[in-house]
Amino acid sequence: PLKPDKIKELLKTLNTDWKIIENKKLVRFFNLVNYKHTVDVVNRIAALAEEEGHHPVLHVYYARLDIELYTFSIDGLSENDFIMAAKIDECIV
Repeated sequence: PLKPDKIKELLKTLNTDWKIIENKKLVRFFNLVNYKHTVDVVNRIAALAEEEGHHPVLHVYYARLDIELYTFSIDGLSENDFIMAAKIDECIV
C-alpha cells in the first residue's frame, strides 16, 4: 500500500472532490440528475473498469453515486487507484 505522503501527493493530481478515507480508500460522491442518469454513469464506469481490469465499489442511489477505490489485494491504495479515479472523471464528463 502507498504511504500517507505519496497518497497526499497523488491526491493533488485529481479533482478536488476525491477524498481519502483512513489512508485506505479513495472516494467521491456524485449528485446526478435522476435514476436513469445515475445508471448511465454506472454503465460507463463499468465498461471502463472492465477495460482497465480495476473495479471500483459503486453505491447506487436514485440520483446519487458513491464511488470507492482501493486495492483489495494490498488492503489499501495503489497508484492504479489514482489512475482509475482520473479515468472515471474523464468518462463522466
